[in-house]
Amino acid sequence: MNNSKSIGKTIGSIALGALAGVTLGVLFAPRKGTKTRSKISGGAKKVTKDLKKKMYSEANDFRKTMNKGAKSLKNKASKLEGIVEERIESASNILKENANALLHLNEDHQIKK
Repeated sequence: MNNSKSIGKTIGSIALGALAGVTLGVLFAPRKGTKTRSKISGGAKKVTKDLKKKMYSEANDFRKTMNKGAKSLKNKASKLEGIVEERIESASNILKENANALLHLNEDHQIKK
């Protein structure tokens, strides 16, 4: 029972102290409430504006980076396509030469019979 009375006194003291603090704060505030709210509001608007500006800047930087990356990938893909076409052409020529050589061998072999 004593414990609950002690808790009640503590809560009452805290509430009384908070009320006294708020009262003294209002009495000795350097500005009117409207001016303080206006200043807080202006600060919040400035922070919001700065944040938007930063986000747009970051988005533009990201877009530029992605465009550079896309161009780089297109260039690499184009180069790779050229290399693959050259290798296919080279392999095709080698196959044709080998096929012709085999045909000539077969013709030479048939003539000798």
